[in-house]
Formats: sequence, structure tokens, C-alpha cells
Amino acid sequence: MMANILGAGVYSDIFFVAFKLPNLFRRIFAEGSFSQSFLPSFIRSSIKGSFASLVGLIFCIVLFMWCLLVALNPLWLAKLLAYGFDEETLKLCAPIVAINFWYLLLVFITTFLGALLQYKHSFFASAYSASLLNVCMILALLISKEKTHLEALYYLSYGVLLGGVAQILLHFYPLVKLGLLNLLWKGFLSFKTKNAAKKKYRSKRIKRDLKGFFKQFLPSVLGNSSAQIASFLDTTIASFLASGSVSYLYYANRVFQLPLALFAIAISTALFPSIAIALKNNQQDLILQRLQKAWFFLVGVLLLCSIGGIMLSKEITELLFERGQFSPKDTLITSQVFSLYLLGLLPFGLTKLFSLWLYAKLEQKKAAKISLISLFLGLAASLSLMPLLGVLGLALANSLSGLFLFVLTIKAFGFQLFLGIIKNLKSWLVILFLACVEILLLLAFKSWVTHLYLFYYFQGF
Repeated sequence: MMANILGAGVYSDIFFVAFKLPNLFRRIFAEGSFSQSFLPSFIRSSIKGSFASLVGLIFCIVLFMWCLLVALNPLWLAKLLAYGFDEETLKLCAPIVAINFWYLLLVFITTFLGALLQYKHSFFASAYSASLLNVCMILALLISKEKTHLEALYYLSYGVLLGGVAQILLHFYPLVKLGLLNLLWKGFLSFKTKNAAKKKYRSKRIKRDLKGFFKQFLPSVLGNSSAQIASFLDTTIASFLASGSVSYLYYANRVFQLPLALFAIAISTALFPSIAIALKNNQQDLILQRLQKAWFFLVGVLLLCSIGGIMLSKEITELLFERGQFSPKDTLITSQVFSLYLLGLLPFGLTKLFSLWLYAKLEQKKAAKISLISLFLGLAASLSLMPLLGVLGLALANSLSGLFLFVLTIKAFGFQLFLGIIKNLKSWLVILFLACVEILLLLAFKSWVTHLYLFYYFQGF
């Protein structure tokens, strides 16, 4: 829908730049950075209501002040996000940045409420909240279909905010039902107690809990967000390239994220509690056994996705985006970017698996260090390849960054342990067989489609 109305040009670039920072935080929070640090601290806390309400309040105040600062003067952030835009484009971009930036506050509230629901093993609201954002954005695009591109940008931006509000509201019913809203309210009221002894005890416990939470939070964010930050930096670099470059990266990355989220992130999220418990009980053999099963499943699935995506990149892009303002030229470039992104699907996905070991051992600082090193190496690759390959160089550098991240994570995990996991000839032969079958089937399918197209073309259909 977005490609149909905005295409891949200056207006789509403006929106993607404006939405990039809020979307970056959405993806970081959605992949567990907040929950992995908040939930352990929340579970250990003896004053859960006070701790949770204070964490929520601190984040909301800080984010509100940031949003207000950007709303009052959005041009500086627009320049920071897209330094390569000319002055006229930056002036168009600034108010769109100001509107979209408020989603930062809304997405934190959604994540915070979702983390509380996870404590009670309630996942429905978190699972479906993302779809509400998409629904609101689609409705905004439908309403603005007959408007100018600039007007459509404003409709779409307010659609993002409406989606954020809808995401928050979706969490309220289960929060009330499970008594968590009452817990937050009581926790907030507890700060008003006049009992000096209780106040001193609560203050001491809160300081300890907050210190533990923030000690884990920042490294967890850095360790989990290498790919997202790299993508964010690529958007800024792409603003120096031809109009549409930011859009090509965005559209291709959206499709690339699908198998990553469906398989790698989903499996690592589900596996994390059992790995943490087994590590606590000193059951290393059990951990390695589970990692081996997950390894071969992910290698098989992600390899098949990569092969299929690369071989059908043009067809996938054409099917999803080529209509309205999205031209065949846009399809060609986006499909090439998508293919280069897919080269990094395996390393990025498999890194998610082995980083569990570090987080279960509470080695968030080591994970953050690895993430930063791979990020700087990826940035160096982006700056080196961009003059030669343009937007394609940025996509290739992103995949190289994933490879750096994977190698460094395996080094931290231990090469001997890693070699023990991947030693299974039967599984490798099965994966190789499936990959060969997929390639042959796709070649046959593409040949059949080509012959069918030529037949109908010459028949005059």
C-alpha cells in the first residue's frame, strides 16, 4: 500500500527517515532488550508494584522530554537522521520527524505493559499489537489516497500515532483482568506513605532494584540491537545517494526481517528460559543438545529461505510492491538490495541462537562489546563499499556486519563447544539434499513461468 501511493522517491524517503528512529526503538524493544533486563529485576524485587511504577515513570518522563524537545525544534534531528538531504527536503522532513517521534513514547509504554503481561504468561496483547499499527497505517493511506504526496505523509504520520495509542489500549483489558494495573497503582501510591520506617526501607530496596535493572539494561540493548543500529546508520548514509535509496533499503529490509522474526527470533525467545534454567543447574550437556537441535533447524530453514529469496527476489518484490508509484526500475533495485540482505540471513539468525548463552550467563557486557565491534566493522564496510556500489554496497556491508557478529559470538561461546554442536554428518547431508531439491524446483518453476508468459504473449493475450 505504501509503495503504491508513495513509490520509491523523495516523499517515501522523507517518511522512512522520520519513522526510522521510532521504528528502531520498536524493533529493539520487540526483540526482548527491555524484557530481558526488566523481568529478572521485577521477579527478584520484593516491592514489585513500586519498582515497576518507578521504572515506567522514569522512562516516560525522559522520553516525554525528548519528544517535546524534538517537537519544538525538529530540524536538528532531521539533519542528524538525513544529513545528505538538501535544505528544501529537510524543511519538508522536519515536521514529519516531529510527529513520528512521539511514537517513541507510545512504543515504550506498549513494551512496558507487554513485559508485565509476560510475567503472568499472557502473550496475546503483545503478539497482536504490532498488527494494530499496520492497520492504522493502512487506513491512513487509504484515506489519503486521493491527496498529494505531502498530505499523505501527514496522514500516515498521524496514523502511526493512532496505531501507538491502539497498541496501548489493547493491553489494558488483560492488565486489569490479571490485577497488574492495580499493582502499578498501589506501587505508585506507596511513594506517598508517611511512615518514615517504611519509606526508608522502600527507598533502600528501590535503589538496589533500579541499580540492578539499569546495570543489565544498557548492555542488553547494545547486545541485541547491532542489526537495527546498522540499518539505522545505513539510512543516514543512504540520504547522500540518489533519491529513492532510503526507500529501497526500507522495502528490502522489511521483507528480510520476516524470516528472521518468524524463525530465529521466535526460537531464541522460546529457548532462552530453558537455557537459563539448565545453566543454573549446571546441565551443560542438556544445553548443548538443545542448541544442536536448534542449530540444524535454523540452518536448514534460513538456508532454504535465503536460496528461495535470492532466486525469486525480483518476483517477490514485484508481487509485493510494483504498483502505483512503484516502477519496474524500483523493483529491480529493491530486489538486488533484498538479495544482498539475504546473504546475511544465516549469520544474523544463528547469532541470535548463540547469544542466548551469553545472556543466560549474565554476560550482557560481553555481548554489548561484540555488538559494538561488529557495528564499527560494518560501518567501515558501508563507507568503503558505498562509493563503489551505491545502495547495493550498504546492503552488502550489512550482511558482512552479520558475519562479523556471528564469528565474534562463536569466539565468545567457544570454538570447541561450537565444533561439538555442528558435528552431525547426517543432518548436513539432509540440509544439502533439501537445498539442491529447492534449487532444481525453483529453476524448473521459473522456466515454466517464462515459457507460459512467452506463449500467452505471442498468442496476443
